[in-house]
Amino acid sequence: MHQLVSANLDSSRRWWVLATVVAAQFMFGVDAFVVNVAIPTISVELHASPAQIESVIAIYLIAYATLVVTGGRLGDIYGTKPVFIAGVLGFTLTSLWCGLAQSGPELILARLAQGATAALMVPQVLATLHLLFSDSARSRAFAIYGIVLGLAGAAGFALGAILVTLNLAGLGWRAVFFVNVPFGVLILVAAARIMPQVPRRTGTRLDIPGAIVLFVGLLCLIGPLLFGHDAHWSPWVFMVMAMGVAIMAALLRLERRVARRGGMPLIDLSLVSDHPFIRGLCAVFFFFFANLSFYLVVTLFMQQGLRIPPLQAGLVFMPLALTFVVASRRSGIRAKHRGPLVLVEGCAIQIAGLAALALTSVVMPTASMLALVLMIFGYGQGLVMAPLSGMVLSSVKAAAAGSGAGLYGTVTQIGNAAGVAAIGAVFFALKQDSPSDALFAALSLCALSIVTCVVFLTWMRRAADSSLSARNNHEV
Repeated sequence: MHQLVSANLDSSRRWWVLATVVAAQFMFGVDAFVVNVAIPTISVELHASPAQIESVIAIYLIAYATLVVTGGRLGDIYGTKPVFIAGVLGFTLTSLWCGLAQSGPELILARLAQGATAALMVPQVLATLHLLFSDSARSRAFAIYGIVLGLAGAAGFALGAILVTLNLAGLGWRAVFFVNVPFGVLILVAAARIMPQVPRRTGTRLDIPGAIVLFVGLLCLIGPLLFGHDAHWSPWVFMVMAMGVAIMAALLRLERRVARRGGMPLIDLSLVSDHPFIRGLCAVFFFFFANLSFYLVVTLFMQQGLRIPPLQAGLVFMPLALTFVVASRRSGIRAKHRGPLVLVEGCAIQIAGLAALALTSVVMPTASMLALVLMIFGYGQGLVMAPLSGMVLSSVKAAAAGSGAGLYGTVTQIGNAAGVAAIGAVFFALKQDSPSDALFAALSLCALSIVTCVVFLTWMRRAADSSLSARNNHEV
């Protein structure tokens, strides 16, 4: 089927298709970061509580994480083109709703819908790349995709800062959502005209109960972290979290029942017994636990603690983004020669960057100095993020590659959401008394999370080596 689709498109047209779907991926990536710069302004104008502010970021990630596997399967059932168009249309309309929101709870609900529609849109991007580029141009196409991923964060910070500062037509923070509307319309028009029709895959089924249970379980686990401070950490907060643990445990039993009935579980159960892969997913969770949460607390510290204007605060992250891209391009070559050690080195550089940032925030907390030390963290993060997926998925059998990649993406966003909730809660709890102490506590938690990531990476590597040794002995 790959060759059939490629053959129906001339060489130049498929690059235009690539530009179209990657533009949608870029829009999704920008939206994960653009809100950070606007958060202080949103908080003031909507009179939103810290819990509501964290929820604006976290709920978007939770909705995406729980539905992204379902979105990928819908593409298999109905074809990538119609599902991609439906996702872009939904993302555009929900972006408009976000910009029109009149209260914190309404913005949270709109962001929930936005994350859900992104889960329809984003899986079709990689699916389209796989279908159109099965020849020698494949590496170039995926290199473009990787660069766009790296630049999305930088563009999000810069765009958010510029839009909030310019206050176009008096829209203020609302412009960070409205800007998606014209771009979404352009992507829709291009997709409708040039995306190829792909034959549907027979035998693919949805696991709607699994998706619902996963969503409810994550809300019960992460929601109390978001609203615990507002509720003064009353006993019901911990009861809801315990309920979330029970629901997540029940999810595995539900998935086994779906499999026994001949259905397609949300989670490929063969992956559960792959110990190196599961330990790798734990490393992924802790790595991303310290990802978006880091950017959130640093942005809030600069704007609310140091009173740095939004435009300047956004530009502080630009050198970090550039070093991230440079490190991402180098990490692939280094990973071939040094293997998992590259990930450990990257984590060590990140921790050094966190320490340097903590020191700078006390000794010389200026925008220029913060920009310099953030480059250290960005370089370390770039070394890890690019090869991490390949390392974690290396133990997965070819037949389960799609399921493994889907589970990897889900855990990535769960880690991001959980980090925003937990580390954000600690930062907000201490910020009123001392912004510097709040930043130090948040950075310490980020460092602890990255250290835990290293532990699981090492454990994963040992498990993989043991499995390989056992297979070799069995063959002998």
